Amino acid sequence: MQIRGTDSPYLSLISTRNGMQCKLSSGGPRASARGRPTGRPIILIDKPSLERRVEELLALNDLASVRKEVENLANDLRRGPIPRGHGDTKATSTTESASPRADVVLGELKQVRESQTLARAKHYLRRLRDGLKEPTYGDVNEINLRRWKEYDDVWTDSLWLMGRRDSSGAHIGSYWGNFVPQIPRQLMLRYTKKGDLVLDGFAGSGTTLIECRRLDRNGIGIELNHDVATAARKLVGSEPVLPGRRTEIVEGDSSKVDIRPILKHFGATGVGLLIMHPPYHDIIRFSEDPDDLSNAPDVESFLGRFAACLDNLVPFLEGDRYMALVIGDKYAGGEWIPLGFRLMEKVLARGDFALKSIIVKNFDVTRGKRKQEELWRYRALAGGFYVFKHEYIFIFRKRAHLKQHRI
Repeated sequence: MQIRGTDSPYLSLISTRNGMQCKLSSGGPRASARGRPTGRPIILIDKPSLERRVEELLALNDLASVRKEVENLANDLRRGPIPRGHGDTKATSTTESASPRADVVLGELKQVRESQTLARAKHYLRRLRDGLKEPTYGDVNEINLRRWKEYDDVWTDSLWLMGRRDSSGAHIGSYWGNFVPQIPRQLMLRYTKKGDLVLDGFAGSGTTLIECRRLDRNGIGIELNHDVATAARKLVGSEPVLPGRRTEIVEGDSSKVDIRPILKHFGATGVGLLIMHPPYHDIIRFSEDPDDLSNAPDVESFLGRFAACLDNLVPFLEGDRYMALVIGDKYAGGEWIPLGFRLMEKVLARGDFALKSIIVKNFDVTRGKRKQEELWRYRALAGGFYVFKHEYIFIFRKRAHLKQHRI
């Protein structure tokens, strides 16, 4: 059986950052070291045409014919020039599109061609066909699990090796202790949907809220320091916001502030993701305020104060949604103080969370150690320790049977 070719165009170029029209690239869009799209074009395939061809392939009864016609299909997909006008012109690898990505489909066809048996080849073809059906989303995100290969800008490994922080738009790196934008971006892609409300218990310069605006989420950030909160409002306000979305910086102590009026202002009763990035005890003292966690007199006091923040904010985390704790360790008095695992134990001791993942993230030179690399290397050699080059991101999921606060 021969499969008839088609004169219909299969491919469509969707928008790129520079608006240039490009031919099909076998690499497809990739996330840069900063965790943001690189700007490479995303090529989409006309879905009905592809569905028809795949069904014709599945009707073949010998492996040689399947391989031949799959190669013909792959060649059709590689042809140019690529016309506009077919497919969703607003799709990206992190948003659902009716049309599949060409580079992913070509990868699937390669597996079919390399199959050693007809049964295996048809297995891959059925998988490709199923990916064209109605999407199957994750329960707390917008990742279509039928087309999971298209989400190459969403990380799933527990070791995050990052290059330079994202400094685009409103993001700045000058505030002491702020975390890189790639962290809240990845957390929101994995654990929220468009329109969800994200709560950051230690807002700092507003990094999380800036990413909320970029990813079509709503956001609330709590910040103790008046001057920092004022600067954060200005920074976040300089980032464009999509219609119907809101972000707000609340000045207050995360262990005491009442967020119920703020939630009511958002028309919400709870939040879909809680991000906690507290000071790493007294490594950096952020203010003179005695309530500041960075001014806790000792580690046990620091742990107790953080637990109070959990007591105040966790009840507003909805159902079985997720919380992320971003924290590093410290070195004091000649010994390593494992703040990360001590705080992890505080969370688990509550009994209302399950630990889902421990992510280790690299960092290069912190602001506190900038231009002191040789000094710290000497100290490490003399003191028998290793210089910090990592921090942790603990992922917890709230146990569904426990109720949240209601307004």
